[in-house]
Amino acid sequence: MTEEPVDAESVRRDAVGTDGILEVLERESNRVEITIWNPDGSQAEMSGNGTRIAARWLAEQTGAATVTVVVGPRSVQARMLADSRVEQDMGIPVVGALETVDGIALTTVDVGNPHAVVDGDPDELPRIGPFLETHSRFPNRTNVQVARRRDDATIDARVWERGVGETEASGTSAVAVAAALGAHDVTIVFPGGPLDVRFADGHALLTGPAVRL
Repeated sequence: MTEEPVDAESVRRDAVGTDGILEVLERESNRVEITIWNPDGSQAEMSGNGTRIAARWLAEQTGAATVTVVVGPRSVQARMLADSRVEQDMGIPVVGALETVDGIALTTVDVGNPHAVVDGDPDELPRIGPFLETHSRFPNRTNVQVARRRDDATIDARVWERGVGETEASGTSAVAVAAALGAHDVTIVFPGGPLDVRFADGHALLTGPAVRL
């Protein structure tokens, strides 16, 4: 995170080897407004991991138990839990109908940013991810997840993030996977660790850790 102004050029220079940069635009005791920059200099409409990091960052400084993280026109309510975990209300995901793109069955999900979820072997991500991200079906590109149910309470997944490539985990991807596969209270296990998703009144509640390294 940075409270210094950044631009696309500085992000491409400074974000090498990271998942991106969070630029703080404005902050109060329990509210922070941020811009989410991808390493390639593009901006993301939303990031579950990014908003969780921003929420914990603000809470550590102000002592607030509940904070609001604003990204563009969207607001995420975040509640601090024990063990450095944060629960976020990510809103109501919009799930599209199952469709096929060049032989790949997928479900689109809007979590404030675009996702294409494939129910299949996560090891197929290196092939499927870059192919779908830049496919003409998605003129603004898309995030891609390949996921498979392990059991009723667990889904294994890998994610290819738009403008980033494969990442260890993704908060909005966890929500997209749960929504696409019709899971209502589930742990999404990424290579980088698990994230929990549950639904209440249609809203996706995402819980995961935010620990300062």
